[in-house]
Amino acid sequence: MEVNGSVALDVAAIRQDFPILSTTMNGKRLVYLDTAATSQKPRSVLQAMDHYYETANANVHRAAYALAEAATQALESSRATVARFIGAASANEIIFTKNATESLNLVAQAWGRANLAEGDVVVLSLLEHHANVVPWHQLAAERGITLRWIPVTTDGHLDLTDLDAILDGAKILSLTAMSNVTGAIPPIKQLVDAAHAAGAIVSLDACQYAPHLPMNVADLGADFVSFSSHKMLGPTGIGVLWGRADLLDATPPFLGGGGMILDVTTEGFIPAAVPQKFEAGTPAVAEAVGLAAAIEYLNALGMDAVRAHEEELTAYALGSLSDRFGADLTIHGPLNPAERGGVLSFAFADIHPHDLSQILDSHGVGVRPGHHCAKPLMRVLGVGATARASWYIYNDTDDIDTLSDALAAAKDFFSV
Repeated sequence: MEVNGSVALDVAAIRQDFPILSTTMNGKRLVYLDTAATSQKPRSVLQAMDHYYETANANVHRAAYALAEAATQALESSRATVARFIGAASANEIIFTKNATESLNLVAQAWGRANLAEGDVVVLSLLEHHANVVPWHQLAAERGITLRWIPVTTDGHLDLTDLDAILDGAKILSLTAMSNVTGAIPPIKQLVDAAHAAGAIVSLDACQYAPHLPMNVADLGADFVSFSSHKMLGPTGIGVLWGRADLLDATPPFLGGGGMILDVTTEGFIPAAVPQKFEAGTPAVAEAVGLAAAIEYLNALGMDAVRAHEEELTAYALGSLSDRFGADLTIHGPLNPAERGGVLSFAFADIHPHDLSQILDSHGVGVRPGHHCAKPLMRVLGVGATARASWYIYNDTDDIDTLSDALAAAKDFFSV
């Protein structure tokens, strides 16, 4: 079977690869709809990390004994796997960080401190996660830089009406490649081209993009791209920053310590070459191995198939939930599945999102209530919080139907 030109995913078979999905929640089949926060992990990822600890655990680089060489090989092989997955020109353009938040902080605090001064302009959007807002506020307080904001339309897209004026004189455009609230996918290439024409570089938060769509950094044209392992089937504790080689070379180190130096004297230090320059301390080797295994799992499915599956599931959710609940359901963001990812933030029947999530939990359905680390966007939407359901390769229409039935039960409960 083909969906949008891609072979349809066998969700029943995929679920068998995820041990946690065989468990129950409150006596019900677990319907996990919180992948936008963190994904579940296939058995192959867990086994790859165990195998590393059982056969190759040692500290990396410098040591000459065989076990340490095996650990170094495991880390650098994983780096190469990440590079291939995103179309990087070289594995040396891949920086391993603690998570995407650290990657975004590295751009703001290392590149930003080296390149921005009082009055310089940084452009953000009102779709951003706090991880792509707070570091720039910190730099603004320290350096007196100016923040400008791309507004959001009523249907959750970026409002590009005044884009040229907003970008005029800017040094960097830093924005999400997919909203973690509305699922909106901005016109990335258009934004990148406009920023470059204005003389600005571009940093992308691809946390919600990299796990769900084919991604080639050369095609996107951005200058920095950040994403996390734990949202794309990999372990927590490791993220990625990709950067153009010349920018990485020119950016000073973010953290200091062992592993990131070429030489240290009583007068100062000389940093190591990229990527080690940005990887102070012992790296998360097992986590890098797990991330590589996650990428291999996704590659076996095919990212085109992943995107087609999620687009089909999003269309089903938008249609079936809207048809069933009508005015009781307010969905935030674009209503065209081709313009959004598999994340649905909504208000339901005047029930507070936290109360709603507790009722859904009693039916085995895990969704996330709250502001989703996007308070500026919450203010634009005129809400304090939303309920958010998000799906991935291990979800199907049965999960959407279970969510629908649980919502109906919640409405009955609160109408009594």
